[in-house]
Amino acid sequence: MMYDVKGKRVLVVGMVRSGIALARLLNSQGAAITLSDLKSKESLSGLSELEAELGSSAAWSLSSEPDSLLPNIDLAIISPGVPIQSSWIEKAKARGIPVIGELEYGASIASQLSGGITAVTGTNGKTTTTTLIGEMLKGAGRVAHVVGNIGDPVSGASLIAKRGDSFVIEVSSFQMESAPTFRPNIGALLNITPDHLNRHGDMATYIGLKKHMFANQTASDTSIVNADDILTNTLLDDLPMRKLKFSRKTEPAQGAFLRGGEVILRADSAEKTLCRADEIRIPGAHNLENAMAAICAASAQGVPPPVIRHTLRTFAGVEHRIETIRTLEGVTYINDSKGTNVDSTIKAVEAMTKPTVIILGGYDKHVSFDELSDVMVKLTNIKSAVLIGDVAAQIRASLEKSGFTEIHDAGYDFEKAIAVCRGIARDGWNVLLSPACASFDMFKDYEHRGHEFKRIVAAL
Repeated sequence: MMYDVKGKRVLVVGMVRSGIALARLLNSQGAAITLSDLKSKESLSGLSELEAELGSSAAWSLSSEPDSLLPNIDLAIISPGVPIQSSWIEKAKARGIPVIGELEYGASIASQLSGGITAVTGTNGKTTTTTLIGEMLKGAGRVAHVVGNIGDPVSGASLIAKRGDSFVIEVSSFQMESAPTFRPNIGALLNITPDHLNRHGDMATYIGLKKHMFANQTASDTSIVNADDILTNTLLDDLPMRKLKFSRKTEPAQGAFLRGGEVILRADSAEKTLCRADEIRIPGAHNLENAMAAICAASAQGVPPPVIRHTLRTFAGVEHRIETIRTLEGVTYINDSKGTNVDSTIKAVEAMTKPTVIILGGYDKHVSFDELSDVMVKLTNIKSAVLIGDVAAQIRASLEKSGFTEIHDAGYDFEKAIAVCRGIARDGWNVLLSPACASFDMFKDYEHRGHEFKRIVAAL
């Protein structure tokens, strides 16, 4: 859907990266904007520059709820961090004011410019897969804007994009709460495991938000799903788009799969061998799945097999995802701060090939740690756990119930946690930060947590 905002009174709620980019895009479209956030100007970054840039063309309402602004608003646009259940949103809807998200508006502009929108969602692997698809497109000579939940807002890229550019968008469940007409030309669903239940309430709602990313696709569009995931394999069967699947265990009729150690792409009844699985540079079985999803997405856009093959052989991964920081005294320190849920940390744990001390814990997202605890007991390489943050006691109870007893507590002291790990780890071991939790109890976000880990480890 195209939103005509010229001369309209538009409220932007949530003045972090997405809100700032959105304000600039709306201003370029001639909207009369009001910018709102619960926080003060002093506690938010980047607002002074934005204020100087917009001047008198924008009104500001900080340190308060936006309820009182609603009588003078035609459209409200929210950042992903603003829950759709917020009371002021209910009041806005009661007044007949549409409430959409930054993704919805930014993508509405992108769709008018782009040579195609590729969207990637799922519980885990989104950032790696989104980045990998972008690298494949760039390798084929395309201009690709890699944006969304990955960190750079869609609105920012939509402001600078030129006609024919491609967009590769990482999409979260938070964003899908407020994206009623979002339609990617190519959409990938990587996996679904419990996450963000503190916000969404139950798994049915969470699964529904993942499926919603595909709801507006037509027969001319393409979906890509994980055939090995019981929650994704048939989730889109009732929708009309072209369907590709990827699998490590079976051979889908259309899509990417593994045969005899080689990655095969089957499309329109023709098969192409792309590379050996052991040539893919990023480690772990989960990254083989991410790579196959990216293969499907890139090939659907005409990226030649040699470009796909070269990218798979050279792509080293993304920051904060099983990222090797340094080796000190024979111990390798690995930053997996993007391990913000149980399933993601299980994948990181399974990728460890040496004895490992793991840092676990953080903000409570109301999920169980029992599956992770069971995996840690079964995998002999996980020697010890150092616990931090709000859910340390909950993780300890889960680990002890499973029979894992090498547990140490560091409270809310991150430097202490790393020091404890250093004291435990021996020559030839790993120290792995993969918390299985969000970071908001101790850090701004997972990136802040990862950067602090890297800073402390670099100073050892």
